[in-house]
Order: sequence, then structure tokens, then C-alpha cells
Amino acid sequence: MPADQAEYEGFVAARYRTLVRAAVLLGCSRPDAEDAAQDALIRCYTAWSRERSADDPNAYVYRVLVNGITRGRRRKWWGEKPTADLPEPPPADDLATRVSTSRSVRDALSRLRPEHREVLVLRYYADLTEHQTAQVLGIAHGTVKSRASRAIAALSQDRSLADLASLTYEEDD
Repeated sequence: MPADQAEYEGFVAARYRTLVRAAVLLGCSRPDAEDAAQDALIRCYTAWSRERSADDPNAYVYRVLVNGITRGRRRKWWGEKPTADLPEPPPADDLATRVSTSRSVRDALSRLRPEHREVLVLRYYADLTEHQTAQVLGIAHGTVKSRASRAIAALSQDRSLADLASLTYEEDD
């Protein structure tokens, strides 16, 4: 096996799960997120020499991921699917609470504008710097700051997250 192949396999092993989770937070279903992460890593493999020489390979792979998801959204309708009956709240066991909290956070993120969600996921989940996020999205550094600020303000007004915060504080007492 060539040295480049081993290096690439290490790169994939280190980033695959994080890329899948980032894609979920960007609004993909779990299967679509896995596909998006695999597609991004395949694209990185075909351009491995460019990626290795990039200033920031981590930012490079996230840019490939975001671009791939954006391309996929142009082809599909991602509208809401209404339902007549709302599900019952889950029982208050620990696993159910975690699942409910996770779903509430994903739902709140899905209500954000896509460009705001992208900035939050890359900055706070993928832990990219403002500069790296600006590079990945192809926008100005100041735009990253303003989008993050607006997104955080929108999340702070989201009632479903406010309810979660009060639940958490009550449990801590």
C-alpha cells in the first residue's frame, strides 16, 4: 500500500464520524448525511494531492461537504411534511430525554436560514475558526460573525429551546 493511501485512510478514520454529524446538523437525514460524508471523502481522495497541500485540510474537507450538500439540495425539494397527529411526549427516562433534546436542537437548527445553520455547524460543531469558516463558505470573515450572531439570536428566541433550558435548570435544583 503506498504511503499516500495509508495517510488518506488515517484522514478518513479521523474525520468520517464528525463529517456525518456535521451533515446531520446541516439538515440531512442520517442516511443522506452518510452519503454526503462519503461523497466528500471520495472527492478528497481524487484530489488528495491538492488537499494535502491546502493551507488547512480540515477546512478543505468541510468545504467539499458543504458544497456537496448544497448541490444535493438544488436537486431535491426539502419542504415540510405536515402531519395530522402530533406524537405523544416521550417518557421521562434518561435516554428518551436525550433523544428529545437532540431532536429539539436539530428542529431548531432546521428552522434557521441555511446560511446561518452552516455557520453555526462549522463554527461550533466542527470547531472551525471564523477564518476557516469564511474560507469553507467563500464569504468574508465579518459575514461569518454577523451570521453567527443572528443565528444565535434566533435560537435564543426559539420556544422549544427555551423550554429545554427551563427543564434542565429545574432538574439541576
